[in-house]
Amino acid sequence: MFTARTQLLWPWAAIFASALMLAIAHAFQHLGQMAPCPLCLRQREVYWGALTIAAAGLLAARLAPALFIPRATAALLAVAFLAGAGVAFYHAGAEYKFWPAPASCAVVSGPITASDLTAALDAPARPLPRCDSAPWALFGISMAGYNGLISLALAGVSLAVCMAPGRPDDAVE
Repeated sequence: MFTARTQLLWPWAAIFASALMLAIAHAFQHLGQMAPCPLCLRQREVYWGALTIAAAGLLAARLAPALFIPRATAALLAVAFLAGAGVAFYHAGAEYKFWPAPASCAVVSGPITASDLTAALDAPARPLPRCDSAPWALFGISMAGYNGLISLALAGVSLAVCMAPGRPDDAVE
């Protein structure tokens, strides 16, 4: 199913998939007026990491076309997407009350200035996003659940691409 040529193309597909997932998350945030909780933001960080890994792999393969770079890139992408699946399933588990959400989930961290407090008092009241409630679900699966399934699928494809038979340089003619 996967060939050595796929190893050369997979980073581009991973960039597209990661950018698409980030775009969907931002669309829900801005168009759907759904503020992200800390675990939602953590899931996005994984996609930013995968984008970075894929871009670095493409650059490395271009600058120093070593045989191991496409496989190493696919392996690193598998680890990144697997980490994303872990965060997403942890988040979904907190939403379904399988375990408690982290204590810091709805707490704002960092220094707060007087102007921050004044702005907060002048702003209309908005509930803080919570990690333990799903603001959206389809067929009983929350956004975090779908993200976990998609991340797991991307990790599986990355692993399959990493294990593809042949050498990437055999695919280039």
